[in-house]
Amino acid sequence: MHGINAALVTPFTRSGEVDAKSLERLAVHCLGNGAAGLVALGTTGEAALLTAEERRTVLEVCRAVSIEHGARLIVGAGTMGTADTIREAREHAPLADALLVVVPYYLRPSDDGVIDHFAAVGAAVDVPLIAYNVPYRTGKPLSGETLVRLLGLGCVAGIKHCAGAVDQDTLEMLAADTGKAVLCGDDAYIYPMLQLGASGGVAASACLAPRAYADMADAVRHGNAARGLALHNALLPLARALFTEPSPSVLKACLAEIGLIDDPAVRAPLHAPHPETVAEALHAFRRLSFA
Repeated sequence: MHGINAALVTPFTRSGEVDAKSLERLAVHCLGNGAAGLVALGTTGEAALLTAEERRTVLEVCRAVSIEHGARLIVGAGTMGTADTIREAREHAPLADALLVVVPYYLRPSDDGVIDHFAAVGAAVDVPLIAYNVPYRTGKPLSGETLVRLLGLGCVAGIKHCAGAVDQDTLEMLAADTGKAVLCGDDAYIYPMLQLGASGGVAASACLAPRAYADMADAVRHGNAARGLALHNALLPLARALFTEPSPSVLKACLAEIGLIDDPAVRAPLHAPHPETVAEALHAFRRLSFA
């Protein structure tokens, strides 16, 4: 699972329906400009705010594009409960190459409970799991030792790791060299994580700038640290601006501004972003041409 996986937004029409044509255009743009794979129905895709029928539409569009481009499709699944996560995983598995399963949130189960959760979900489906570790959202931090245990499960192919920092637990996980994919899910930390041995990244910002992220990952892979660092420094203001307000509101506004999706709408309780935030993000995006 090397390379950059673009975490897709779910575009909506002005009447509030899923905009399949805009979604297809965005997915093609990402894969045509260097992304190694797509991630559908993640947090960026507002998956929790979609109906079951809408989620099916998103999956069908993304699966068709991924097949056409010979690329992987990672699909989000999972809630705070094991039984409901299994149900959702079974629904999504037929159209997925891997399932992105979040660490159970809010309940803050024990570390053993987290391990048992993933083992149970993995036993229920025929596709590999990518554990989604995002403690600043779930409220459940995992130690370095537990992260290594999680990657040791046969059903787990890798982890989307969003620690919000390169902390001690992250270093311990990478140093363990489990042979499983570590995908950095914090856009601003992809470059240092790649340099420390991560396999790739899952980046919402890659919807807007897939080529720059793909080139950064390629530079690291081929030992061109100077080029990778230059791209990281150029991308940092973009990532910062896109996450200044709750994601994906700023990202959707930028994508609509440059014509990749038709409308920037997000669903409640998300709000449209402030114009000055969007302007800052677009300025950072347009400066990438000089990187």
